Amino acid sequence: MRKPIIAGNWKMYKTPKESLAFLDAFLPLVEDHTRDEILVCPTMSSLGYVLEATIGTNVRGCAQNMHWLNEGPYTGQTSPTMLVSIGCRHVLLGHSEQRLYFNETYERVNLKLKAAINHGITPIVCVGELLAEREDMKTEETLRSQVRAALRNISANEARRLVIAYEPIWAIGTGSTASPEVAAEAHKIIRHEISHCCGEQTAENTRILYGGSVKPENISALMQQAQIDGALVGGASLVPTTFANIVHYV
Repeated sequence: MRKPIIAGNWKMYKTPKESLAFLDAFLPLVEDHTRDEILVCPTMSSLGYVLEATIGTNVRGCAQNMHWLNEGPYTGQTSPTMLVSIGCRHVLLGHSEQRLYFNETYERVNLKLKAAINHGITPIVCVGELLAEREDMKTEETLRSQVRAALRNISANEARRLVIAYEPIWAIGTGSTASPEVAAEAHKIIRHEISHCCGEQTAENTRILYGGSVKPENISALMQQAQIDGALVGGASLVPTTFANIVHYV
């Protein structure tokens, strides 16, 4: 059984004070919840505060990005050893906003994935197609190439902690959501490519999340799809009650 993950990506929102206020309201709403893993992904300035505030709870902090090297002259970057030193064990990699706005390449995603694995950090690798690619019937080609590049030279054993998040770029922050059936079909493509790269058993065990305008109104329908193992939630994760309602999907 693949235990679902419900992760909230706060992007560039919430100061440390605001992050702690969120947790004060959110943690009591989900304290007895064991069905799903719950993650929140704050900015780097708030990550340490979130990790400390969630000790002993069923919620975990997750970094939004990291460099692949342990140290070096890379201003503005955070290394995997720095994440481990503050107790962070999850990281988002290859988010579409990193790919679109900050020149995140396929090669860098692969390097970061290898680094996360080597440091015992669970990587959540984001993949997804542009609207133009979907309209040109290139969704499958795009997803396969992104997964293949991320998993280059990754063994089945190394991929055992791997999580993939399918986020169609045309649905992120737009209010448009892929239908459950469209999302499930994309997840099948991703799982097939994982099987090709790392073996059938790894593919069967890998959790694949859906992200793209997830909200309380559509989470239940999405989670009814056998291929969907959770959600990476954006804007709807910024409000404690709204995110709790998503966590408690039926």
